[in-house]
Amino acid sequence: MEKEQDFETRVEEAKKIMEQLMDPEIPLEKSVKLYKKGMRLLKEAGEILEKAQIEVETIEKSDIDEESPQ
Repeated sequence: MEKEQDFETRVEEAKKIMEQLMDPEIPLEKSVKLYKKGMRLLKEAGEILEKAQIEVETIEKSDIDEESPQ
């Protein structure tokens, strides 16, 4: 089972895959596998980013609610 990775790790790994895909000597089968892996990593990174954005919005809304007079 793959160890849980953070946002930055996923993005960095996707960048490395992109660099590999730029190699004109790469076999088609390997490039397809790398492309799939890179897309999966970017999707996971996007999901992490979306969760963080929702969390920040929730915190901001909570802070605004606490500051408003009742």
